[in-house]
Amino acid sequence: MSHLTDEARAPFRGETDAVPGPGSLEAIVAENPTRRTLLRNGLFGLSVIPAMALAACDDDGSPVVTVPPTPTPTPTPTPTPPPSFAASFAAVAANQDDRVTVPNGYTVDVLLKAGDSVEAGAPYSGSFPASPAVAEKWAGGNHDGMEYFAIPGVDANSRGLLAINFEYPDFHILMNGSYNASTATPDQKALALSAVGIGVVEIAKGSDGKWTVQAGSTYNRRYTGNSSYRAAGPAAGLLSGSIKGMLNNCASGRTPWNTYLTCEETTDNYFDPTQPANNYGWVVEIDPLGQLAQPTKRTAMGRFDHENVAFMSSADRRVAFYMGDDSTPGCIYKFVPDRPWSDTNRAANTDLLDYGTLYVARFNGDGTGEWRALVVGQNGLTAGAQDPGNPSQSTTPPAPVTVDFNNQAEVLINCKSAARVAGGTVMDRPEWITVAPDNKAVFVALTNNSGRRVTDPANPRIRNLHGHILKFSEEGDSPTATKFSWEIFLMAGDPALAAGGDNLVGNIDGDTFSSPDGIRIDPQGRLWVQTDHSVPGNSGVSGTTIDQAFGHNAMFYVDQVSKKSKRFLVGPLGCEITGLAYTPDLTTFFVNIQHPTGNWPVAGEAPRSSTVVVRRTDNQPVGN
Repeated sequence: MSHLTDEARAPFRGETDAVPGPGSLEAIVAENPTRRTLLRNGLFGLSVIPAMALAACDDDGSPVVTVPPTPTPTPTPTPTPPPSFAASFAAVAANQDDRVTVPNGYTVDVLLKAGDSVEAGAPYSGSFPASPAVAEKWAGGNHDGMEYFAIPGVDANSRGLLAINFEYPDFHILMNGSYNASTATPDQKALALSAVGIGVVEIAKGSDGKWTVQAGSTYNRRYTGNSSYRAAGPAAGLLSGSIKGMLNNCASGRTPWNTYLTCEETTDNYFDPTQPANNYGWVVEIDPLGQLAQPTKRTAMGRFDHENVAFMSSADRRVAFYMGDDSTPGCIYKFVPDRPWSDTNRAANTDLLDYGTLYVARFNGDGTGEWRALVVGQNGLTAGAQDPGNPSQSTTPPAPVTVDFNNQAEVLINCKSAARVAGGTVMDRPEWITVAPDNKAVFVALTNNSGRRVTDPANPRIRNLHGHILKFSEEGDSPTATKFSWEIFLMAGDPALAAGGDNLVGNIDGDTFSSPDGIRIDPQGRLWVQTDHSVPGNSGVSGTTIDQAFGHNAMFYVDQVSKKSKRFLVGPLGCEITGLAYTPDLTTFFVNIQHPTGNWPVAGEAPRSSTVVVRRTDNQPVGN
């Protein structure tokens, strides 16, 4: 979550929502060398030669048979060695430089800045847009989650589609002064809403190895806070027939049938509060290829402050979608559709996310866990239910609140309350979730909860300033399991902060960090972690800022066995590192730099959130 987002929506949030402080494209197609057909030379490969043509006579008249020479055998080609995916890069040092720092042997190129053209039109060029219609075609601001998609029939390692979330406007390129929803003119509202949502762009790699946006592509498209969206699923009847906009598009995900899942990390429209609050706080499914349904808010997946979506699919094509609620209190959820997904007919999956069961996670003290169904009539979800509120922020439990759950639509719209009534564990701001390629583990980034006063086994630190990462495994490695086992994988922090108390130390082996946010396991099983500590922020030790303790926000590789951490990338001044996508061969990584405040990415110009491309100069996989 951008700290700008949190500040902007604070006046509109209820007491229990306040936050203290600030498959798949992944199949590797280049693993084996191309097989070559070898020609076999020799007598059996020759045409039949007449016997007389082979005969002559020696001095005594005896015939001599001339035998063709044995051909020199064609040497067997030396196989091309498979690429290495060992995370052997030399870690970069923590720093406070105003640039993107990567290891030696790597390059960084800016691909798409806030204000660049997505659809045809004039891009930002140093002055405010002439009208909201101009800005509506730009890349929005505060780039966040993203996914890379193949174009049918095209080599995805050199060309594809990038879908990018825009969480919050880069206001300084849109208008003078600050934005106030209560006094904003219609044009100002339209400008603000133009800069959120998502963008889809076709990108391609040139002969020099650099990637560029393909201007004029029929795939290039903006979906903004001014666009129209439909709702589907059990709660659709309680929403507007045509919804204006989506908002706070934070992290993201995808489906096995390759549609984009963008997540609304707010349950109101704080840019235009005249819009019904129930229209916001959903997962929105969008087909970047433009073949399936129009962009749809999938209400069966629940309404809360969605961070991202990660899926687990089994051999029989049953699938679960895991989601975190980035709020305090915030729970962890999964949605299991009623039927398998189709791998032969994309259109058959159009309404798959409208029918299924939503669950909330309960973490028990003995390392076991259970998924509790959020279904009306089950787990206390009835009329007159008692919502216990947020028990984590005070040693004195809050007074319960009566909530009526008369039907499934009310359960989904009041999902946060339903999760607490059903006994879901209140977590320390669950942000990104990622699933291991073999389905044997799910990781959750718990960013922080500096206001926590009551602990539990899954959230063991009061005043959890630096966050932790939790790991769980589904029973039988099945997406449809209702039980799991769990452990705390890693506690963030730094031993240098011990003067402030044990809560600040953590147990990271190697390069330390605070506030894990983005987290993703790539197809080779490598775990990447991106951070979002507050800027400027409190390290927990008087006189030491969080940047002084950890450097700028960064991206790390963490070994899942040794838990050794290596810093791979450091961002420029004032930014959050977020968003991670890659080509199938993993030679290109796409990373988002959100809300920089210095002199980046273009010296002498206003700072702008941007998507960057990270590559090795020798074209080997990133991380090698």
